[in-house]
Amino acid sequence: MRKLQRTSPVSVLAFAVAGIAVGLLTQLVRSARGAPPLVPPVSLAATLVVIAAVLLVLAVMLRRAVTRASRRAVNPFHAVRLLAGARAAQYAGALFGGFAGGLALQLLTRSVMPSAETWAPMLLVLGAALILVVCGVIAELLCRVPPVDPDADGEEGEPEPGSGVPTERPV
Repeated sequence: MRKLQRTSPVSVLAFAVAGIAVGLLTQLVRSARGAPPLVPPVSLAATLVVIAAVLLVLAVMLRRAVTRASRRAVNPFHAVRLLAGARAAQYAGALFGGFAGGLALQLLTRSVMPSAETWAPMLLVLGAALILVVCGVIAELLCRVPPVDPDADGEEGEPEPGSGVPTERPV
């Protein structure tokens, strides 16, 4: 089975560059048609921050369940889903951040700087997307489960209690 690796920073950077290109081209097309600049809603920034917070809380809860010396097993599907969410958050954050950066970058090329109502939401989305990427990286690190050492708890050859392996009972 293939070992899971961390998300490559190069792939996250590629998503950011793609977002910058799309944002820049969107503003250029709107400017060429005489339309006003595209301004992302402030609710987008708030939504990205809420998603980042939920992801981080779930990752911390999973990490506590893994490191706690409890008898309850952690559902591996929950951990894999959370890991997939952390990776998706990194990619989505890079894409949204790049898009907002591309929108703002085109505004810097104008001879007259637009008002704060135009560029402030772009910077808010850029900051929220950066928060989402950072929380995705942290959540991915927290989802790493330490390898199970079979010789750590019991004697050699003795199965763990509750493992489903029948054991001999003295009569």
